[in-house]
Amino acid sequence: MTTLDRTTPTVPAPAAGRDAQLRPDRGVANAFSHGFLLIWGLLTVLPLVWMFISSFKTNGEILADPWGLPGALHLDNWTRAWTGAHLGRYFLNSLVVVAGSVSLTMLMGSTAAYVFARYEFRGKQFVYYLFVGGLMFPVFLALVPLFFVVRKVGLYNDWAGLILVYAAYSLPFTVFFLTAFFRTLPTSVAEAAMVDGCGHFRLFFRVMLPMARPGMISVAIFNFLTHWNQFLLPQVLLQGDKSKWMLAQGLFDLSVSQGYAGDYARLFAGLSIAVLPVLVVYMLFQRQVQAGLTAGQLK
Repeated sequence: MTTLDRTTPTVPAPAAGRDAQLRPDRGVANAFSHGFLLIWGLLTVLPLVWMFISSFKTNGEILADPWGLPGALHLDNWTRAWTGAHLGRYFLNSLVVVAGSVSLTMLMGSTAAYVFARYEFRGKQFVYYLFVGGLMFPVFLALVPLFFVVRKVGLYNDWAGLILVYAAYSLPFTVFFLTAFFRTLPTSVAEAAMVDGCGHFRLFFRVMLPMARPGMISVAIFNFLTHWNQFLLPQVLLQGDKSKWMLAQGLFDLSVSQGYAGDYARLFAGLSIAVLPVLVVYMLFQRQVQAGLTAGQLK
């Protein structure tokens, strides 16, 4: 044995026993978490599947065998809900109002969030917390003063007033979310663009906004779902003309007008019409939503 062999330190063996001891605990935790998620997924998906299947049944089939499959696909339920209950008109109204409110929210929210994240000015923290403080106030808390304000400015029973109210209530979360996201973007790209002669407006719209696309898509989808499912604000601000109603108001009117002789097949078809856009949007932008929510942790 040489001197080199005698002086070479021995590397301790890995603590295999400790890893083996931790594996059962991890397995139990993973099994519990997966089981909980499976139960939660079933509780969420099964009512939607049951509603969708029931929309193709007759009223007799729904009452006689609510958990069974339809004997035939009764597509006339969807036709009666779309035209007979005027849900087609309310659907298009909701599309117009939600598209306008989400566009206005994203434009104002992204510009404000970029300023809060990238610029320093006096009173910055105060204005930022003023925006974020709007998250503490629920919608129903300001319904009465909001009604009088909207009516006084001449926007009562008008889509423009509803769009502005939607945008105002969505701004706090939008600014809060996008400010944190803009702070994660690299400053070297912005500095290089400024050196090349890029102005502030061009820097924002041509450089920073495309880089913030995952966060923009995530918060836009959240705002879309919030505005699409909103019922309280349209019920207060759109009362006079039924032709301007939103889809949630039309579904409520359909369910109330049934009385004791309910047309359940048409009601389930109307609910399916209201749910389908939400499912389509989520399926199309699922990857973008996940990327936007995890981008801040990965950078």
